[in-house]
Amino acid sequence: MTTATLDAKAQNYDVEDVEYLRHGDKPLLARVHTPRGEGPFPALVECHGGGWCAQDRFTEKLRHQAMASNGIVSISLDFRSGTDAPYPASVQDINYAVRWAKLNARALKTRPDLVGLSGQSSGGHLAMLVAMRPTEPRYTAIALPAGSAAHDARVRCVVMSWPVINPFSRYHHAKRLVAAGNPPDWAKAAVARQIDYWQSEANMAEGSPMLILERGENVELPPAVWFQAHGDAMHDYKDLGSDFPGNEPQRFVAAYRKAGGDIALEYFTGGAHPGSSPDLSQTGDMFERMVAFVGKQIKT
Repeated sequence: MTTATLDAKAQNYDVEDVEYLRHGDKPLLARVHTPRGEGPFPALVECHGGGWCAQDRFTEKLRHQAMASNGIVSISLDFRSGTDAPYPASVQDINYAVRWAKLNARALKTRPDLVGLSGQSSGGHLAMLVAMRPTEPRYTAIALPAGSAAHDARVRCVVMSWPVINPFSRYHHAKRLVAAGNPPDWAKAAVARQIDYWQSEANMAEGSPMLILERGENVELPPAVWFQAHGDAMHDYKDLGSDFPGNEPQRFVAAYRKAGGDIALEYFTGGAHPGSSPDLSQTGDMFERMVAFVGKQIKT
């Protein structure tokens, strides 16, 4: 078996929008950044942020460009979201996208065994949720085309950028800020968006990777990394409903490791702005660290 190509030197890549799925008359597109060369290359199926209700495959283009220029196929997705398609619709689309990427691996210059997941903010949550439950029947509801080879949504690794790893606690965190008076704009928006997408607190808890681990569910635990900006109160906060002494990043890492998974938590300075996700143009060497993680985890 050949080794996946991961060139440390910047390289050229091609960009193409591809329809990977269709719901009725609405196509869902993936923007595929493909390194030039023969490959096979590692590949990341990328999930955008936006509080489960906003943004699209273009939002985090700096990350996608950085991955492709370092020899990683970046497959950035549009997927269903918001009030028109509440949970678990987006999870179903992303689960399908992983299987679609494996089915079309040769055309994407990768292999089925070289596919990982990546996501930012709510997209980081979705990436981890799909990775932990790759064969969950609710999530695999969309079948590949008739006659296709069988593929599941298991992945080699997960790269998370400041994920909303616990929608249940983040909802209550935002609600407390709103109730205290003069809340940041993000808190008010988060409360509304989470109700729109999740529909209920019970769904937030059921679909929380943090609480899944703490409930002791039997899930997949691919190697993972969490990148987190210092000073980012939207994603790095203490859950007042938990006895865990640290913030949510430390709590998830502890739970993941206790369950037998391998995960790293890597902080960086810069990029944090009150009321918004960190600015990808100000994250220092984060992209280089992402590339190094992928190169370590996706080798054959």
